[in-house]
Amino acid sequence: MASSASRHLLPLLLLLLLVVAVGGVFGGGGGGGGERTFIVRVDADAKPSAFPTHAHWYEAAFLGLLSSPPSALLADSDFGADLVIAIIDTGISPTHRSFHDRGLGPVPPKWRGVCSSGPGFPPNSCNRKLVGARFFSAGYEATSGRMNETAEVRSPLDTDGHGTHTASVAAGRYVFPASTLGYARGVAAGMAPKARLAAYKVCWVGGCFDSDILAAFDAAVADGVDVVSLSVGGVVVPYYLDAIAIGAFGATEAGIVVSASAGNGGPGGLTVTNVAPWMATVGAGSMDRAFPANVRLGNGQVLDGVSVYGGPALQSGKMYELVYAGASSGAASSAADGYSASMCLDGSLDPAAVRGKIVVCDRGVNSRAAKGDVVHRAGGVGMVLANGLFDGEGLVADCHAAHPTWSPAAIKSALMTTAYIKDNSNGTMVDESTGVVADVFDFGAGHVDPMRAMDPGLVYDITPADYVNFLCNLNYTEQNIRAITRRPADCRGARRAGHAGNLNYPSLSATFVADGTRATMKTHFIRTVTNVGGRRAAYRATVRAPEGCTVTVQPRQLAFRRDGQKLSFTVRVEAAAPAKKMEPGSSQVRSGAVTWSDGRHTVNTPVVVTVQAPLQ
Repeated sequence: MASSASRHLLPLLLLLLLVVAVGGVFGGGGGGGGERTFIVRVDADAKPSAFPTHAHWYEAAFLGLLSSPPSALLADSDFGADLVIAIIDTGISPTHRSFHDRGLGPVPPKWRGVCSSGPGFPPNSCNRKLVGARFFSAGYEATSGRMNETAEVRSPLDTDGHGTHTASVAAGRYVFPASTLGYARGVAAGMAPKARLAAYKVCWVGGCFDSDILAAFDAAVADGVDVVSLSVGGVVVPYYLDAIAIGAFGATEAGIVVSASAGNGGPGGLTVTNVAPWMATVGAGSMDRAFPANVRLGNGQVLDGVSVYGGPALQSGKMYELVYAGASSGAASSAADGYSASMCLDGSLDPAAVRGKIVVCDRGVNSRAAKGDVVHRAGGVGMVLANGLFDGEGLVADCHAAHPTWSPAAIKSALMTTAYIKDNSNGTMVDESTGVVADVFDFGAGHVDPMRAMDPGLVYDITPADYVNFLCNLNYTEQNIRAITRRPADCRGARRAGHAGNLNYPSLSATFVADGTRATMKTHFIRTVTNVGGRRAAYRATVRAPEGCTVTVQPRQLAFRRDGQKLSFTVRVEAAAPAKKMEPGSSQVRSGAVTWSDGRHTVNTPVVVTVQAPLQ
C-alpha cells in the first residue's frame, strides 16, 4: 500500500464544545434558488441551562447496563477485564486520570507488545492499564520529509487529544468527580473500564498514512490484542486499495474484532466510510441528555443548540448581530476567501465585519475549538457552529469478554440483530438532520442494545474463507484478492457456488435494474444461523416486505435441538417493475425486514431493495 495515501481523523465526540445550530441558521419562507435569507439579529443564551447532577455512570445507565443487580453483560464480562483494546489514532496521554491502574491485576500473559519511549513519553509511561504504546511514522516521513520535531513529538505521546479521547471512551477507568466545565457532574468511564489499552500512534500533523496504518494493524495482531478500535477514515475505494480494510482483514483472520467509525460525512447518501463487511462500522447516535443553549433569532424563531461554554455569559436580553463567516472575508488577509472564511480558518475573518457580533462558522478543516479562537481574535462575541453528525464507538469489548469463543462476525451479528429502531416515545427514530422518520440508510441496523446483544439467540457467523468467496463474487481478480488476504486465492469454486449477496451477513440487499424487459425481477439469498441460546428452541419467521415487493422465507420455522447447531434458510425477493418509466440513472429504495423469534429472542435482519434505471 503506497505510503502517500493519507487519511483523516474522525471526531468521536460525546459532548459538543460550542453552540450547534441543528437544521441550519439560514433559510426561511422567502428564500429561493441559491439565495440565503439572513436574519441579522440574534439573542443567545451562551451558557448551558442548569442540568441535574448524576452521581452514576450516565451513559451506561442510558444503555440499560446499570440495573440492580448489575447487568449480565457487565457481570459476565467483568467490565472487559483482561481484554486488550488497540487504539490506532494520534497516540495517548499516559498521565490522563482515565488510565490509572489502581485495582487492576497483572498484565495478561497473552500480551506480547512493548512500551516505546521518546520525548514526553518516558519508559515508565505504561502500567497495568496502558499496557503498551508504539508510534509509526515511516510512511508519513517518506511522503512529507523528516518530521519537524519542534512541532511534533517522535513518541506515542498524544499532542492532539483525539487518541486520548477515543481510548477513554472505549476503556477509561472510573473518574469521580468528573464534569464538563462544572456541568453534569458524575462519573466518567469508558464502556469497558477494566480492559487494558495499547496505543498505536499513526496520525501526525500531515495526516494518517496508509503504510503506517497497516504497520500498526500488523503490530497489534502480533502484540496479542483482542479488539482494534480506530476513528480514522477516508473516501470509499475498492477493498484492495483500502489500507484499513486490508489491515482489518488480517486482524479478523486472527480472531480480533475491528470497530471503525462510519465517518464525518452525512446526512446525504454515499457518505459512510469503513464499509468492509469484516469490520463493525459504528455510526452516531443521540441520548436522552443534552447541554441546551438556545439561539433566539430576530424573527422569534428559536434554534436548539448545545454548548459546554464555561466563560461569562453574554448580556441577558441583549440582541447581537448575526453574521455568516463566509460573507466576512477580504480585509483580514490577502489570502482570505469566502471558503476559508466560511470555515473560520486562521486569518480569514475581517475584524471590521465580525467585531461585536455572533459569527456562524461551517464545520470542516480545522477543529471546533480553533474556529472559536479565530472568531474571538477577530473580535466576535460568540460562535454558532453549523454542524452535522457525530460518531460513536460500541460495546464490542464487553461482548467479546462475555463470549470469548465467539468470532468477530458472531459478535457483530449479535450487536446488529438485537439493535432497536424505536425512540423513547416508541416511534421510529427520527433523522436529526431533517426531522422526518429515519430509515435503514439513516440508522443502519439500529441503536445498539447491549443487554439483548449479550443473549441474541441466533448469530450469523462468517469465516475468513467466506469473505474470500465474497470477494471472488465481486469479480475481483486473484491479484486484487491477494492484496487483501496476502496469500493466493482460487475463485473457481466460489463463483460457481453463488453471488456476493450470499455472504452470511446479517442483512439482505437486492439491487435490480429496471430495463423495461421484465414485469418482475427476482433474486434469492441463502443464510445460515447458529443457535447460541443454550437450549432447544423453535424459531418462526415473520416478514415485513418492502413496499411493492414480495419476500418469502423457506422454511418458515427452524427447530434447534442443541446449542451451537446451524440451520439454513432461503429468502426469495421479488420486485415489480416500476409502473412509470424512471428517469435515467435514478433509483427507488425500499426497506423491510425478516425477523426470527422463539418467544424469548428476536433476531432482526434488515431487507433493502433498490430498483435502478439504466443511465441511458
